[in-house]
Amino acid sequence: MNQTQKSSNTLFTLLFFAWIVSMVSMLGSLFFSEIMMFPPCVMCWYQRICMYPLTVIFLVALFSNDQNVFKYAMPLVILGLFFAIYHNLLYYGIVPETLAPCSQGVSCTSDYINWFGFITIQLLSLVGFALIFITLIFIRRLAKL
Repeated sequence: MNQTQKSSNTLFTLLFFAWIVSMVSMLGSLFFSEIMMFPPCVMCWYQRICMYPLTVIFLVALFSNDQNVFKYAMPLVILGLFFAIYHNLLYYGIVPETLAPCSQGVSCTSDYINWFGFITIQLLSLVGFALIFITLIFIRRLAKL
């Protein structure tokens, strides 16, 4: 196997991983809201707006073997990561809820799930965006080779 094939296989693996993370995130959020009937807060909606298009972006990049996916996926990931970090700061009380856009409707600090005493919906979102961010960094480095 030559260097080009190895690079192509690595790109496919990274794109597939990013697509899986975005799909699990999207389907998980839909499961919590539509099946479990947990109404999403405003911050959750902002994160959904950033995550849902990534599933399509990564799928198209996967089939076209597009190394430039970094350019059009990273802005959504950075924005989603910002919202996820801010949401976690709200949830853990580091930022007061009076500074949240959730002044009406569902509270941004609602505790719908708490697996193992620390895994919350807010943390799951943060981990999803962070994993995609790191994967895109690897894709960017691979594209520069």
